[in-house]
Amino acid sequence: MLATLALAAGRAVSNEDLVDELWSGHAIGNSRNALQATGTRLRRAIEPALSRRGGSVLRGVNNGYLLEVPAECVDGNRFLDLASQGAVHLPMRPERSLEVLQSALDLWRGPALLDAGDGLRVRGAAALFDERRLTACEDLVGALLSVGDEARAIAELRQLVALHPLRERFCELLMVALYRTGRQGEALDLFRWTRGRLDEELGIQPGAPLQRLHAEILAQDPVLRLPAAVLPSQGEPAAVSR
Repeated sequence: MLATLALAAGRAVSNEDLVDELWSGHAIGNSRNALQATGTRLRRAIEPALSRRGGSVLRGVNNGYLLEVPAECVDGNRFLDLASQGAVHLPMRPERSLEVLQSALDLWRGPALLDAGDGLRVRGAAALFDERRLTACEDLVGALLSVGDEARAIAELRQLVALHPLRERFCELLMVALYRTGRQGEALDLFRWTRGRLDEELGIQPGAPLQRLHAEILAQDPVLRLPAAVLPSQGEPAAVSR
């Protein structure tokens, strides 16, 4: 219940939506009583820690409940805002982008909305947060490469590639980092390994950006040393179906 209300901080969520979120697929006798009991337990759990602000942060409203806190008090919203700011700063102010993106990722303490139930709102929000976290990681290593910190970028990317071997953007960035540090052979080996994984697990070929990067490394194209080489590609497919 807290997670559902926090996702809509400052806005009312109807009793019907809360019941669907908390007990969807489970038979309960009196949904209104069950919701009221849950709300009472929630007040007891959160309000002693918030007593200094006075009043109640969990309010019953007409046919619903409201968590009366500013949206920016919710870590998920703060993360999304900081991640967006970091992406905006990346092309022109990579140092600032690095600072902001690190602040965004420092908010994480584990999987998004862990143990918050399996309702549609929570699952949808968790998927959004997880995807934005990966995008923020991409932007962070892009910022590291933009400021010339290839060593840290490579260390971060090796972990990310191991955890997400089918995410081509991580492979692209690691290939650029390896090439810039004089490890062209390792960069080409990484491309072959990723191509094999994509073929084996998804039955697809690498996307256009990754294939183009492979050709640029083979040709030792000077463009690989330019800042644009680590900026996100716009409007291109990630992979080509076979």
